[in-house]
Amino acid sequence: MNRGSGIIMHIASLPGKYGIGTFGEEAYKFGDFLKDSGQKYWQILPLGPTSFGDSPYQSFSAFAGNPYFIDFDILKKEGILNKEDYEVINFGKNPEKIDYAKIFIEKFKVLRKAYENFKIKGNFNDIKKFEEKEAYWLEDYALYMALKNHFKLKNWQTWDEDIRLRKAESVTKYKKILSDEVGYWKFLQFEFYKQWNELKAYVNRLGIQIIGDMPIYVAEDSADVWSNPEAFLLDKNTLKPLKVAGCPPDIFSATGQLWGNPIYDWNYMEKTNYKWWVARIKQSLNLYDVLRIDHFKGFESYWSIPYGDLTAENGKWVKGPGIKIFNAIKEKLGEVNIIAEDLGTLTEETIKLRDDTGFPGMKILTFAFDTDSTNPFLPHNYEENFIAYTGTHDNDTVRGWVETTAPKEQVKKAVQYLGLNNEEGYNWGFIRGVWGSVARVAIAQMQDFLDLGNETRTNLPSTLGNNWCWRMKEDLINNNLAKKIYSLTEIYGRCDQKKNKLAKDKNNLDTN
Repeated sequence: MNRGSGIIMHIASLPGKYGIGTFGEEAYKFGDFLKDSGQKYWQILPLGPTSFGDSPYQSFSAFAGNPYFIDFDILKKEGILNKEDYEVINFGKNPEKIDYAKIFIEKFKVLRKAYENFKIKGNFNDIKKFEEKEAYWLEDYALYMALKNHFKLKNWQTWDEDIRLRKAESVTKYKKILSDEVGYWKFLQFEFYKQWNELKAYVNRLGIQIIGDMPIYVAEDSADVWSNPEAFLLDKNTLKPLKVAGCPPDIFSATGQLWGNPIYDWNYMEKTNYKWWVARIKQSLNLYDVLRIDHFKGFESYWSIPYGDLTAENGKWVKGPGIKIFNAIKEKLGEVNIIAEDLGTLTEETIKLRDDTGFPGMKILTFAFDTDSTNPFLPHNYEENFIAYTGTHDNDTVRGWVETTAPKEQVKKAVQYLGLNNEEGYNWGFIRGVWGSVARVAIAQMQDFLDLGNETRTNLPSTLGNNWCWRMKEDLINNNLAKKIYSLTEIYGRCDQKKNKLAKDKNNLDTN
């Protein structure tokens, strides 16, 4: 990754008329805004289909895309929707907050209409090519989703035993019974990938790379676990997890964090030369230009909690695959653009693993003011091979941190260290702090550029409700904001300097 900067803005948070951000017009406008702002990176959250709690980090599939992001206006241009199919529907009354309950009901109604129309006048050659290319995950995912609807959206662990255990005759039976439903879920993935690939190609032509995000674990209620039970630590008879993932107790949580995701059977993964993981990384790097892997520490050692426990207190540290998995990935895929999310309590072993891979780590500026000058999150302690953030989706906004979250003593230290003042704006002082650092890439949340408060926080970890809901109001991004961001970006050498010089030379010629 070259020296540059970028903005975190999830697709769901883009403005628009239909309740949630999509791959439509507003996404293309945001790409233009990034270019005008001199940015080289657009960081988004995972694009997978969301399940209970609406978290993009708990998905029905590690390979599929979220149908919520399919844009209706693009489907209209394709001739498989009419404007009246969707323009009068109430997708939520608050344009700054996603109403997932309404989205779940109304969006899929419209997508069903699109599917029925596609069956009459769609391009069957294109979808057939897509199905053949993506068959290694698409077949299982589409059947899983069809079955999920058939069994009233219940967790696959509660399905009838024959199909829960994927007995061959049962799989064949349900594929036949649910063939049209399976076709519907394949259609949604076809449209998702087509629209996303067109958007990504446009953004790439602007000179901007997409940074995607991958949770290290997959959800128990997912096509991944149902169709690959041998890859996880499950009871061989019941397929219930033996161990689940989380974090140990710490100063933030006396009982730890119980995530509940099944733990990988790393012995099995090694015997198969990490085939499943190679496929997952390959698919992700087709979706994105750069991939941030969440909870990178889990590859060195992970907190293993007995299944059924109500807290994370009885877990224990177990060694992960270490460098072996990344050697296998590089052997199959070559050099890969990965960011290691190395936050939390770092051990020497985790630091060594990160350095052995060569992947850049992360620095969060709002973490920098709780100790002294040796704090590794202070910019004067950064090294080049890092991505420096004001904060991520798991952190408060800068304004929220200053006004709501941070102890007053930490705010005082930040004011002194960064030279914060009301004239510049505390948010801009924080952005300047990471933009001016030696870190190769600097990134801030869109909320920080807009100086928005705690009410726009994307996520509060270990809580349910009111997360992943924020949407940006229309018309908040404009030329003045783009110029301001560009100016700061140019000062700290994060723009393409050659292009800047050519543009200035041209302006001088035009003036003369």
